[in-house]
Amino acid sequence: MKFTKPFAKAELLIRKPVAEVFQAFIDPEITTRFWFTRSSGKLEAGKSVEWHWDMYDLTAKVTVKTVEENRRIVLEWAASAEPTIAELTFTPYKNDNTFVSVTESGWTKEGDELLATIVGTTEGWTLVLAALKAFLEHQVILTVIEDRFPRGLAQHVRVFRIRVCSRPPALNSRDALWRNNLRLSLSRRGAT
Repeated sequence: MKFTKPFAKAELLIRKPVAEVFQAFIDPEITTRFWFTRSSGKLEAGKSVEWHWDMYDLTAKVTVKTVEENRRIVLEWAASAEPTIAELTFTPYKNDNTFVSVTESGWTKEGDELLATIVGTTEGWTLVLAALKAFLEHQVILTVIEDRFPRGLAQHVRVFRIRVCSRPPALNSRDALWRNNLRLSLSRRGAT
């Protein structure tokens, strides 16, 4: 998949064979142990499923665009307000390990709103991969998805996100350098 627009990316080595890691995303009996709480079915190319996060009273409709056994899954879903494409790739690595890469793109937002979405999406996929790793490698069920937005703290999370998205009144040189590097990185990908 070539990207000429902004994207979020998360990657992690999972110390399990590709078939086992791939199946963890295809089969909701496994996926519900580390990501969402319920699903209407397995991932199959050309089909749609619904994923539910009961702790957030949230449901996402997911359209499965591509399933290449033990190699790649492409999904269209609206995890935020607009539909995006998420591509998961599974690469065999030394001694029955799997390098998982998740890339998501397709937002029409701009500026600070786009940056906040990319950061949030990268964070989300990173938590999913960490929970997957803990479950498959150590049979530990991390509650990082549930614990990311604990009930009763939602107001604080929103305030934090607004502050992160807002342009500070004055940038110090380090902040300015970070923003310029990010803009340069996005412009190299055709995002500006």
